[in-house]
Amino acid sequence: MKNVVTIGGGTRSFVLLSGLKKYPIKLSAIVSMADDGGSTGILRDELGVLPPGDVRQCLVALSDSSDILRRLMNYRFNEGGLDGHSFGNIFLGALEKINGSFFKGVEDAGKILNAKGKVIPVTDKDTNLKIIFKTKYY
Repeated sequence: MKNVVTIGGGTRSFVLLSGLKKYPIKLSAIVSMADDGGSTGILRDELGVLPPGDVRQCLVALSDSSDILRRLMNYRFNEGGLDGHSFGNIFLGALEKINGSFFKGVEDAGKILNAKGKVIPVTDKDTNLKIIFKTKYY
């Protein structure tokens, strides 16, 4: 069996992994951990968890569980205090808190979702990307 490793995150990884999981390969996805927008950014700031959004998308792409479980992981609340949050992001944040480790939480989520491959966060550190121009620092 061939080993295939992808590196990335977000929608492109979701599409790629959704297709690759159909082949008889040993699949691993190394996922970016610098996302800080939307639900992910809020959960990072308010709960101190690592960014779950890109990892969630990769787990769902690799999932061989029921359609309802995949839909649940991508469900986004549209009212109240959870407005804008996806269930899966909250779920991964809770698994990180329960386990004391984002890596262990991702591993457990992979088992729950019957993932047909391994999702590997690129780091377990709180990471932000910075851009430096000659005249400005962002």
